[in-house]
Amino acid sequence: MQPSREGAIARAEDCFDSGRYLEALRRLVAVPTESQMPDSQPALRRYCSETIPELVQGMGFEGVVVENPIPRFGPVYVGTRTEDPAFPTVMIYGHGDVVRGLAGKWAGGLDPFAVTVQGDKWYGRGTVDNKGQHLIAIEALRAVLAERGRLGFNAKLLIETGEEQGSPGLRDLLIQQRDALAGDVFIGLDGPRQTTFMPEIKLGSRGGIAFDLVVHLRDQAHHSGHWGGVLRDPGFVLAHALSSIVTQDGKILVEGWTPRAVPSSVRQAIAGLVFEDIPGLPEEDPSWGEPGLTKAEKIFGWTSVIVLAQITGHPDAPTNAVQGEARARLQIRHTADVPAKDFVPALRAHLDSRGFEAVQIIPVTERDVFGAARTDPHNPWVGIVADSMTRTAGRAPNIVPNSSGSNPSDMFIEELGMPVLWIPNSYAGCNQHGPDEHALAPLLREGLRLMAGIWWDIGEGGRG
Repeated sequence: MQPSREGAIARAEDCFDSGRYLEALRRLVAVPTESQMPDSQPALRRYCSETIPELVQGMGFEGVVVENPIPRFGPVYVGTRTEDPAFPTVMIYGHGDVVRGLAGKWAGGLDPFAVTVQGDKWYGRGTVDNKGQHLIAIEALRAVLAERGRLGFNAKLLIETGEEQGSPGLRDLLIQQRDALAGDVFIGLDGPRQTTFMPEIKLGSRGGIAFDLVVHLRDQAHHSGHWGGVLRDPGFVLAHALSSIVTQDGKILVEGWTPRAVPSSVRQAIAGLVFEDIPGLPEEDPSWGEPGLTKAEKIFGWTSVIVLAQITGHPDAPTNAVQGEARARLQIRHTADVPAKDFVPALRAHLDSRGFEAVQIIPVTERDVFGAARTDPHNPWVGIVADSMTRTAGRAPNIVPNSSGSNPSDMFIEELGMPVLWIPNSYAGCNQHGPDEHALAPLLREGLRLMAGIWWDIGEGGRG
């Protein structure tokens, strides 16, 4: 029989139906790659030096383990399969690290580092974030190789082990390995999609910035009976400063924090998005945020700011005293339309102009943060992948201009000049980062079908 697209997709389906995908996923999840834990280095290294090489054995990848430029962080696996220098080169991304397993907090005593199947839900840390997703990409490659005997493009597989910490060292590694990692397009599988019933492409991410606002008026607290109403209260000073940042309905008041303009291609993509109501998730507060914007525009095209934590005194055991200090941590999520470097200076000018010179702004530096980045929805590679997904699924995908969360898109766009496409195969109720993380089996199976079709079509002559 002649090799065919349908044959490759059937092989990917069989990988799932036969249990081979589940067997491989169990091996990946069993490695406790909790990058946020201080003793995680051996597991992160084993994932790169043993687990992934064993998974791709026989697929023609020449693999190396690249040390992180920042020694205290985990390494990166890079596998290269070169078929013809004239072919396009696809960078395939995944991250092998996971957040803390939170053993003992999962329903029914589930083991976070073992895959437990309960109906269509497959529980385990990393089943969706991100081991189950980069496994889809790899097994779909295997299906195309088995059907056609070649991919028809060059592939570079990059699996990092620090994404859950902000990918420390990754940018430096991309700069150092720029020639070795050069390619035509980045395709990563990560994150949830907007619906369970239609495929999706995300074209980048919002950036994340965090900082503390601190009002330090004195080193000690003083008796509230003797000094209340006489000494300035840092809690109220901070509260007034916070209220100057957003209105009581959540509209941002800091000049320079919101986009001056949103590209028309981005507005068009946002307008076409389809959402699904997932039981158990909160409903939006329609009166909160920028007036006149839809839910999709607020999430994917605008800036948001929230208070992560706020404290003055001792909430667990309040004392009758005028406190000396109040503190709040704020987090901003922003699109590529507002440079990250502008936020703190804009806030400083805003606070000073309103008499809040006493409010300090202290940037959060204990973890790396991702920048905002976006591939233009009109980029030719977006059309190639969207057409392939439409052909496989029988319906066009959601095309999301950027993820609502954060990921290392900016590093690949800025350092390697690649258009970035993310193809998520999870859903909003998957509990990633919390107890009971789980994948939906139908989405995993569909992901294998979609990726087999994408790899086949790129190999048939898709050019960006």
